[in-house]
Amino acid sequence: MLGGFNYSFQAVDLMSQETLVTHLKYYGISPWEIEVIYGIFKDRFLVEQEETEQTNPDFVSLLDIPIPLLFNEEFFRWFDYKRWDKVKFIFKEMKRRRGSGKAIKIEVSFLGNPKIKFVLDSEDRTWFNNAVEKIDFVLELLPYHLDPTKLPRDVSEVIYSFDTKAARWRINTAQVNDKEFVFSNNGWKMIT
Repeated sequence: MLGGFNYSFQAVDLMSQETLVTHLKYYGISPWEIEVIYGIFKDRFLVEQEETEQTNPDFVSLLDIPIPLLFNEEFFRWFDYKRWDKVKFIFKEMKRRRGSGKAIKIEVSFLGNPKIKFVLDSEDRTWFNNAVEKIDFVLELLPYHLDPTKLPRDVSEVIYSFDTKAARWRINTAQVNDKEFVFSNNGWKMIT
Protein backbone atom coordinates (compact mmCIF):
# COMPACT_ATOMS: atom_id res chain seq x y z
CA MET A 1 0.00 0.00 0.00
CA LEU A 2 1.45 3.31 -1.02
CA GLY A 3 -0.29 6.57 -0.23
CA GLY A 4 -3.45 4.67 0.71
CA PHE A 5 -3.52 2.59 -2.50
CA ASN A 6 -2.59 -1.02 -3.20
CA TYR A 7 -0.58 -1.30 -6.39
CA SER A 8 -0.49 -4.49 -8.47
CA PHE A 9 1.46 -4.95 -11.67
CA GLN A 10 1.03 -7.77 -14.19
CA ALA A 11 3.77 -10.28 -15.01
CA VAL A 12 3.50 -13.70 -16.59
CA ASP A 13 5.38 -16.87 -15.66
CA LEU A 14 7.21 -17.64 -18.90
CA MET A 15 7.39 -21.34 -18.04
CA SER A 16 3.69 -22.01 -17.49
CA GLN A 17 1.91 -18.85 -18.67
CA GLU A 18 0.43 -18.63 -15.17
CA THR A 19 0.51 -15.30 -13.37
CA LEU A 20 2.70 -15.49 -10.28
CA VAL A 21 2.14 -13.01 -7.47
CA THR A 22 4.58 -11.73 -4.90
CA HIS A 23 3.21 -9.54 -2.11
CA LEU A 24 5.92 -7.26 -0.74
CA LYS A 25 5.33 -6.09 2.83
CA TYR A 26 7.58 -3.44 4.25
CA TYR A 27 8.12 -0.49 6.53
CA GLY A 28 11.00 1.94 6.77
CA ILE A 29 11.97 1.33 3.13
CA SER A 30 12.59 4.41 0.99
CA PRO A 31 10.51 5.00 -2.16
CA TRP A 32 13.72 4.67 -4.21
CA GLU A 33 14.52 1.27 -2.66
CA ILE A 34 11.02 -0.11 -3.15
CA GLU A 35 11.02 1.15 -6.76
CA VAL A 36 14.29 -0.68 -7.45
CA ILE A 37 12.95 -3.88 -5.85
CA TYR A 38 9.73 -3.56 -7.84
CA GLY A 39 11.75 -3.07 -11.02
CA ILE A 40 13.73 -6.26 -10.41
CA PHE A 41 10.67 -8.44 -9.72
CA LYS A 42 8.10 -6.95 -12.15
CA ASP A 43 9.28 -8.87 -15.20
CA ARG A 44 8.66 -12.20 -13.49
CA PHE A 45 5.81 -11.56 -11.06
CA LEU A 46 2.66 -9.63 -10.46
CA VAL A 47 4.04 -7.39 -7.71
CA GLU A 48 1.73 -6.26 -4.92
CA GLN A 49 3.08 -3.81 -2.37
CA GLU A 50 1.91 -3.15 1.15
CA GLU A 51 3.52 -0.54 3.35
CA THR A 52 2.76 -1.41 6.98
CA GLU A 53 3.25 0.17 10.36
CA GLN A 54 6.41 -0.80 12.23
CA THR A 55 5.72 -4.32 13.47
CA ASN A 56 9.11 -5.12 15.01
CA PRO A 57 10.53 -2.51 17.39
CA ASP A 58 14.01 -4.05 17.04
CA PHE A 59 14.31 -2.94 13.40
CA VAL A 60 13.96 0.46 11.75
CA SER A 61 13.23 -1.21 8.40
CA LEU A 62 11.67 -4.51 7.42
CA LEU A 63 11.13 -6.10 4.01
CA ASP A 64 9.26 -9.36 3.44
CA ILE A 65 9.49 -10.93 -0.02
CA PRO A 66 7.49 -14.13 -0.54
CA ILE A 67 8.52 -15.88 -3.75
CA PRO A 68 5.73 -18.16 -5.05
CA LEU A 69 8.11 -20.80 -6.38
CA LEU A 70 10.30 -23.57 -5.02
CA PHE A 71 13.83 -22.76 -3.86
CA ASN A 72 15.80 -24.75 -6.43
CA GLU A 73 18.15 -24.47 -9.38
CA GLU A 74 15.22 -24.11 -11.80
CA PHE A 75 14.08 -20.97 -9.98
CA PHE A 76 17.47 -19.30 -10.39
CA ARG A 77 17.68 -20.24 -14.07
CA TRP A 78 14.14 -18.95 -14.69
CA PHE A 79 14.55 -15.81 -12.57
CA ASP A 80 17.99 -15.24 -14.17
CA TYR A 81 21.26 -15.16 -12.26
CA LYS A 82 21.95 -11.57 -13.32
CA ARG A 83 18.58 -10.52 -11.91
CA TRP A 84 19.37 -12.40 -8.66
CA ASP A 85 22.68 -10.50 -8.48
CA LYS A 86 20.65 -7.28 -8.63
CA VAL A 87 18.52 -8.50 -5.71
CA LYS A 88 21.67 -9.17 -3.71
CA PHE A 89 23.08 -5.76 -4.61
CA ILE A 90 19.99 -3.85 -3.44
CA PHE A 91 19.86 -5.82 -0.17
CA LYS A 92 23.50 -4.94 0.54
CA GLU A 93 22.92 -1.31 -0.45
CA MET A 94 19.94 -1.09 1.91
CA LYS A 95 22.14 -2.30 4.77
CA ARG A 96 24.94 0.12 3.82
CA ARG A 97 22.52 3.04 3.86
CA ARG A 98 21.38 2.16 7.39
CA GLY A 99 24.76 1.45 8.95
CA SER A 100 25.58 -1.10 11.61
CA GLY A 101 23.23 -2.40 14.23
CA LYS A 102 19.88 -4.11 13.79
CA ALA A 103 18.62 -1.44 11.42
CA ILE A 104 17.10 -3.70 8.76
CA LYS A 105 15.56 -7.16 8.58
CA ILE A 106 14.85 -8.83 5.24
CA GLU A 107 12.86 -12.04 4.95
CA VAL A 108 12.82 -13.98 1.68
CA SER A 109 10.60 -17.05 1.56
CA PHE A 110 9.98 -19.72 -1.06
CA LEU A 111 7.01 -22.03 -1.48
CA GLY A 112 7.41 -25.74 -1.05
CA ASN A 113 7.00 -28.60 1.32
CA PRO A 114 8.51 -27.40 3.50
CA LYS A 115 8.38 -23.67 2.84
CA ILE A 116 11.90 -22.19 3.06
CA LYS A 117 12.58 -18.78 4.60
CA PHE A 118 15.83 -16.84 4.89
CA VAL A 119 16.10 -14.11 7.53
CA LEU A 120 18.75 -11.45 6.96
CA ASP A 121 19.22 -9.49 10.18
CA SER A 122 22.96 -9.38 10.97
CA GLU A 123 24.07 -6.28 12.81
CA ASP A 124 27.49 -6.15 11.16
CA ARG A 125 27.45 -5.04 7.52
CA THR A 126 30.21 -7.46 6.49
CA TRP A 127 28.31 -10.45 7.91
CA PHE A 128 25.06 -9.16 6.40
CA ASN A 129 26.71 -8.96 2.96
CA ASN A 130 28.24 -12.40 3.44
CA ALA A 131 24.82 -13.83 4.28
CA VAL A 132 23.28 -12.21 1.19
CA GLU A 133 25.98 -13.67 -1.06
CA LYS A 134 25.54 -17.18 0.35
CA ILE A 135 21.76 -17.61 0.04
CA ASP A 136 22.05 -19.39 -3.29
CA PHE A 137 24.86 -21.61 -1.88
CA VAL A 138 22.26 -23.34 0.29
CA LEU A 139 20.98 -25.08 -2.84
CA GLU A 140 23.89 -27.51 -2.74
CA LEU A 141 23.14 -28.52 0.86
CA LEU A 142 19.35 -28.51 0.66
CA PRO A 143 18.93 -32.30 0.26
CA TYR A 144 21.07 -32.80 3.37
CA HIS A 145 19.32 -30.03 5.35
CA LEU A 146 15.84 -31.30 4.47
CA ASP A 147 16.59 -34.96 5.17
CA PRO A 148 13.44 -36.12 7.05
CA THR A 149 15.59 -37.93 9.60
CA LYS A 150 17.17 -34.60 10.58
CA LEU A 151 13.98 -32.55 10.95
CA PRO A 152 10.94 -32.71 13.20
CA ARG A 153 8.20 -34.87 11.73
CA ASP A 154 5.72 -33.23 9.29
CA VAL A 155 7.64 -29.95 9.12
CA SER A 156 5.81 -27.28 7.08
CA GLU A 157 8.41 -24.48 7.18
CA VAL A 158 12.12 -24.13 7.87
CA ILE A 159 13.70 -20.80 8.73
CA TYR A 160 17.35 -20.22 7.98
CA SER A 161 19.49 -17.82 9.99
CA PHE A 162 23.06 -16.90 9.17
CA ASP A 163 25.55 -18.28 11.68
CA THR A 164 28.40 -15.76 11.85
CA LYS A 165 30.64 -18.13 13.83
CA ALA A 166 30.52 -20.75 11.08
CA ALA A 167 30.00 -18.20 8.26
CA ARG A 168 27.10 -20.18 6.79
CA TRP A 169 23.34 -20.51 6.74
CA ARG A 170 21.77 -22.93 9.23
CA ILE A 171 18.21 -24.02 9.81
CA ASN A 172 17.35 -22.29 13.04
CA THR A 173 13.62 -22.87 13.33
CA ALA A 174 11.15 -25.46 12.04
CA GLN A 175 7.36 -25.13 12.04
CA VAL A 176 5.09 -28.13 12.46
CA ASN A 177 1.44 -27.09 12.36
CA ASP A 178 1.17 -24.59 15.26
CA LYS A 179 4.34 -25.80 16.96
CA GLU A 180 7.72 -24.16 16.63
CA PHE A 181 11.02 -25.98 17.11
CA VAL A 182 14.51 -24.49 17.52
CA PHE A 183 17.69 -26.38 16.78
CA SER A 184 19.80 -26.48 19.94
CA ASN A 185 22.63 -28.74 21.14
CA ASN A 186 22.42 -31.05 18.10
CA GLY A 187 18.68 -31.59 18.46
CA TRP A 188 15.26 -30.02 18.00
CA LYS A 189 13.57 -28.44 21.01
CA MET A 190 9.91 -27.39 20.96
CA ILE A 191 9.39 -23.76 22.05
CA THR A 192 5.66 -23.31 21.35
